[in-house]
Amino acid sequence: MSKIGQKTISVPAGVNVTIDKKTVVVKGNGGELVITMPRRIDAHLDDNTISLTRINEEKKSKSLHGLMRQLIYNAVTGMTTPWQKRLEVVGTGYNVKLQGEDLVFKLGYSHPVVFKKVVGVHFQVEGNNKVVVTGSDKQLVGQIAYQIKILKKPDVYKGKGIRYENEHLRIKPGKKAKAAGAAA
Repeated sequence: MSKIGQKTISVPAGVNVTIDKKTVVVKGNGGELVITMPRRIDAHLDDNTISLTRINEEKKSKSLHGLMRQLIYNAVTGMTTPWQKRLEVVGTGYNVKLQGEDLVFKLGYSHPVVFKKVVGVHFQVEGNNKVVVTGSDKQLVGQIAYQIKILKKPDVYKGKGIRYENEHLRIKPGKKAKAAGAAA
């Protein structure tokens, strides 16, 4: 079984952590994140290190131990260096622009698609086809990046759409390629 829950978390300078019963509040440059602990796990703060303990050795307690340790670690890390996801818009005529704090996509539809700003997440546009989603909450950054991606999922035949940077797609052969392969 994983021993991740037993590792301590060191709190860097510039990050303030307060633990009140079953609530862990992490404050820093990236804002404030609140993590509610389950009843099976206790958190302790000693000399800028956070340690977690479980109340029993049940399988559920062990899995929650590792999960909660990782959630707190992600919150502390996100306050010092923001999490980011990079997306790219691929396709002829497909592009993205930053309009105020909202993203405006042209994705082959008859109208532009507007993606509104979300609190806690910042958008950057590089060129006219790359989007960078940044924020201190790792789960929120990943969720927003996925919501942007499903505006136009990558086409399996041409590869057009929105995808994560360096995401590998398996492009299917079309009918002509299949027929040519069968005739040979």
